[in-house]
Amino acid sequence: MTRTLLIVHHTASPATHTLFEAARSGATDPQISGIDVVVRPALTAGVVDVLSADGYLLGTPANLGYMSGALKHFFDQIYYPCLTATVGRPYGLYVHGNNDTTGAVKAVDVITTGLRWRAAQHPVSVIGEPRQEDIDACWELGAALSALIAEGLT
Repeated sequence: MTRTLLIVHHTASPATHTLFEAARSGATDPQISGIDVVVRPALTAGVVDVLSADGYLLGTPANLGYMSGALKHFFDQIYYPCLTATVGRPYGLYVHGNNDTTGAVKAVDVITTGLRWRAAQHPVSVIGEPRQEDIDACWELGAALSALIAEGLT
């Protein structure tokens, strides 16, 4: 049985795009079988995408101490329609900020707690220009979440 990982992202900057590419690369590693990875920009992802997925990988810049407006829009669109149908599903998060990511991570945590999703791993939080260790952490996040969902451990 093929399971689905939905990647919802907002990649407004080159740094965030680098992290997105690493996370997507990890999630689509050919060594992981039984997983279909669906990628949607945060402004186009919707209820059907969320209900059709077994888990979620979220990516956002930290804008003025908060998640991007695009990711907030995504949550606003899916929150009530998905509130009871997605309880317990795993998610992962990566956030990039120029000087702080605390508010963005906390905001996503508050919303995902309300949805009763469960963090599969600690968020990857990157400040400034992504270093190789940050890129590797995003790759690992994507691969680990994809493998968890593929194995049906959700």
